Amino acid sequence: MPTRNHLPKGRLLLIGGHEQRQVPNPDEAPEEAPDFILQRFVDELAAKNTVVVIPTASEEPAAAAEDYVELFATLGVKHVQVLDVQTREQANSPAALALLDRANGVMFTGGDQLRLTALLGGTQFLQRLRERYHKEHFVIAGTSAGAAAMSTAMIYQGRNDAGFRKDEIHLSAGLQLLPDVAIDTHFVTRGRIVRMAQIIAGNPGCLGIGLEEDTAVLVTDGRELEVLGNGVVVLVDGLDCTGNTLPQVKPGEVFSIRDLKVHLLSRGERYSLPQYQHAAALAH
Repeated sequence: MPTRNHLPKGRLLLIGGHEQRQVPNPDEAPEEAPDFILQRFVDELAAKNTVVVIPTASEEPAAAAEDYVELFATLGVKHVQVLDVQTREQANSPAALALLDRANGVMFTGGDQLRLTALLGGTQFLQRLRERYHKEHFVIAGTSAGAAAMSTAMIYQGRNDAGFRKDEIHLSAGLQLLPDVAIDTHFVTRGRIVRMAQIIAGNPGCLGIGLEEDTAVLVTDGRELEVLGNGVVVLVDGLDCTGNTLPQVKPGEVFSIRDLKVHLLSRGERYSLPQYQHAAALAH
């Protein structure tokens, strides 16, 4: 059994998109107040000195970063800075690395997750980000595309209503901060359960994590999930699946799969990733 010393010391906050970005009314009755996910991000920081907002995934990075800059400042973070990486050279620059070194946490905005992997994959910035996550109390948050990019298997293309025909869904390698999972966002609102089923049919060793809007999971120790927010998290487990015809059918044909295990978890629920996934995480 791996010791605690080998577990990542950082935290991941994976948000399904469209999370609340206004500070709740303090006069609202606690039992009626929605769960404020971004407050939890700030609460998990080791210190409230510096948060870096990374809007690289967005086509309008300035607008994507604006709400977070104002919100985190309101929540007591002393310095909120924007790092809009638009080239791989910038991701390798001393200035970007120095800013990352000063940060207590980073926030990846939504947009296009393939932009994140294309610009950050293999860079010194991503290497430093992984090092800080594994060795320090460092918090990495992402919403929508920013959350989808954190897994090993990253969904980057596929219509909301697609998925039951082979090859309708496309995967790439993500930022690989959370191995052996596949993350999808806006999950219930956009009806993405079938496309997740195809992902798991093709990768039964992955756990599918479907995040609804204004809903998140906080990951500690690299494997312990806590559900936050106001919707549900859908977990799709295909480890013991049967009747999987995806290897046999031709592209464009409908596939079948049986015995998928599905969990729907709401605020406050906890889930531990299976031990084989934990072992994979330690190998990175």
